[in-house]
Amino acid sequence: MMTKADVVIIGGGISGASIAYHLAEAGVKNIVVLEKQYMTYGATGRCGAGVRQQWGTKMNCLLAKKSVAFFEKAQSILDYDGDIEFKQEGYLIVASDAKETETFAANVALQNSFGIPARMCTKEEAQEIVPHLNTDVIHSAAFCPTDGHLNPFTMTDAFFKAAKRLGVHYYDHTAVTDITMKSGKITGVMTERGFIETDTVVNAAGGWAKEVGAMVGLDIPVYSRNHEILVTEPIEKIQGPMVISFSKNIYCQQTPHGAFIMGRGDKDAPKGHDMGSSWQFLEAMAKTVSELLPPVGELRVIRQWGGLYNMSPDHQPIISASRDVPGFYIACGFSGHGFMLAPMTGLLIREMILGQTPSMPLEALSLERFEGQEIEELETSVV
Repeated sequence: MMTKADVVIIGGGISGASIAYHLAEAGVKNIVVLEKQYMTYGATGRCGAGVRQQWGTKMNCLLAKKSVAFFEKAQSILDYDGDIEFKQEGYLIVASDAKETETFAANVALQNSFGIPARMCTKEEAQEIVPHLNTDVIHSAAFCPTDGHLNPFTMTDAFFKAAKRLGVHYYDHTAVTDITMKSGKITGVMTERGFIETDTVVNAAGGWAKEVGAMVGLDIPVYSRNHEILVTEPIEKIQGPMVISFSKNIYCQQTPHGAFIMGRGDKDAPKGHDMGSSWQFLEAMAKTVSELLPPVGELRVIRQWGGLYNMSPDHQPIISASRDVPGFYIACGFSGHGFMLAPMTGLLIREMILGQTPSMPLEALSLERFEGQEIEELETSVV
C-alpha cells in the first residue's frame, strides 16, 4: 500500500470514484481512494438507479442538469468497455391533490428557468405516458423526458476504470481509523493496513461522513437513516419512466432488464447505520404500488434490502472545503441522491482542491451555511 499521497479520498462509492477521476483527469498524481468494505458497498450499490432533474431548489436543479449532461456522454468520455445502461425515458412525478399540483407547477417553472424540459400534465396525459397508471388516485403530474435510469454498478465501474488508467490507487477492505493532525493541519490518514502521509483528505464516506468529520474535530450536521428498496421478477417492458409520488412515498421504475425496482423512506426510522429490510416495508410497498400501478402489484418480489440516506438539514448536499481544517474537503449529505449528482460532485471538489474558478456558486452548498441561520431553501422533493 502507498505510504504517501497527494490526495486521500475516503469512500469507494460513486462520489469518491468521480472525485478521483476528475482530479486525475486534471493531472493530479498520487491519489488514493480508501473503502472500508468493497467499492459500491454503501449507498451507491443499494440505490434506486434513478436520475432526475426535477427538484424544488436551485442548487439541486443545477447539479442535476449538469450531471445529466455528463451522463449523456459518459460512455465515450470515460472510454468504458461495458454499458452504463443510461436510458432517458423520463420521470413522471404524480401529485395527489390540488396543493401538491400547485407545488409542482412552481417547481416546473423553476426547472424551466434553468433549461430543464419538465412540464405539467393532466392525469389523462399522465396515463398516456404510463398506461397502467391508476388515475383515480392522482390529481395531476409533472414529467421530464430527459430524466431516467442509470446502472449504479457499471457507472461507478466506468469512473473507477478511467481513474485507474490515469494512475489512481484504490484500496478496498481498508478502513480508516483516524486522521492525524499537527498544529491544526492534516498530516496523514491511519488505516487498518497502515499510515498514509498526506495533507489533503476528501470525506466522501456517505453514511459514515459524520464519523469521518469527527476525526478532524468537525461536527458535520448530517445523520444517516435506513431506506428500503425491493426488486421484482423481470417481465416484458410495460413502463418507460420512473413513477414517483412524494405524498404516497414511492418511486418505481422498470429496469432495462425487465425487473421493477421500487423504494420508499421511513421518517420514523432511527438514525444510525442499520441497512436491514423488514416485512413492514414489504407490506406498505405492496399496498402502495398496487393502488398506484396495479399490474406491478401482481409481480413476485425477488429480493429486498436497505441502504443509507445521509441527510442534511436542508436536504441538499454539502460540497465544501472546510474553513477550520485546511486540506479537508466534504462531499456528503446528499439526502438519498448522491448517485445522480456524482459528476458535478467530482468536478466541484476538483475545482476547490486546485483553486480553480468554480463551475457554479458554492455558498449554498457550503458547510458554513448552517451556522446560526435558519434554513433558506428546504428541498421537499425527497422520497
